[in-house]
Amino acid sequence: MTVPTTRLGQAAGIAAAVAGAIFVLVQINHPPMELASITTTDWMLRSTAKTVMSALALAGITGIYLRQRSRVGGLGLAGYVALAVGYLLMFGTEFLAAFVLPTVAKTSPTYAVDVIVTAFGGSPVGDIGAMSVVLQATGAFYILGGLMFGITTFRAGVLARWAAALLAIGNTATIALAVLPDAYNRPFAVPTGIALMGLGVSLWRDQRRVAQREQIGSVGEDSVAAPANRLQVSAS
Repeated sequence: MTVPTTRLGQAAGIAAAVAGAIFVLVQINHPPMELASITTTDWMLRSTAKTVMSALALAGITGIYLRQRSRVGGLGLAGYVALAVGYLLMFGTEFLAAFVLPTVAKTSPTYAVDVIVTAFGGSPVGDIGAMSVVLQATGAFYILGGLMFGITTFRAGVLARWAAALLAIGNTATIALAVLPDAYNRPFAVPTGIALMGLGVSLWRDQRRVAQREQIGSVGEDSVAAPANRLQVSAS
């Protein structure tokens, strides 16, 4: 069975929109980023949702890039790769947050707290090993990739420009979380979620229009071919 590319594009649009919705919803009444929260069911469910969101976002931005790759050039490719790496690293860290960190918090609470502190741009008290590099790289690729991908998507003009601009602004604005109180962590995630929803819906609509044009074109070709076939039959 052959799946039309427009169907894949629509699926990518849905993935991006769902990822954005999840990213917004998990911010509502989010538990405080402290030791007591790590071992709760709420923490595990939210971290699991963020893991799913990262995978869906990766699929979504892949579809977005493929739709506009001829217009974004090398900078667009670099932005896509950087943002894709950011979401891949986010997938890994959120998976650890959901299924590993709660256990670690019971045996090494200081380490667990240091991981949380580092994840939000702070300085850990102890040594958390390679996790420090991974968390810093996640933030760097997320910010830089979002900025480049958002700008090139805006310039391409294929999908919703307001959503592309919001993605660039939303991802870049998270730099400020390193100096802002923890209360700002949740609101700063909302613009990126809305941007993903906007780009996802825009891609879905775009691919739907392309599919409709292709269908109309195929119907037109069939109507032209039918008289020719009748002429061939009569001539024989």
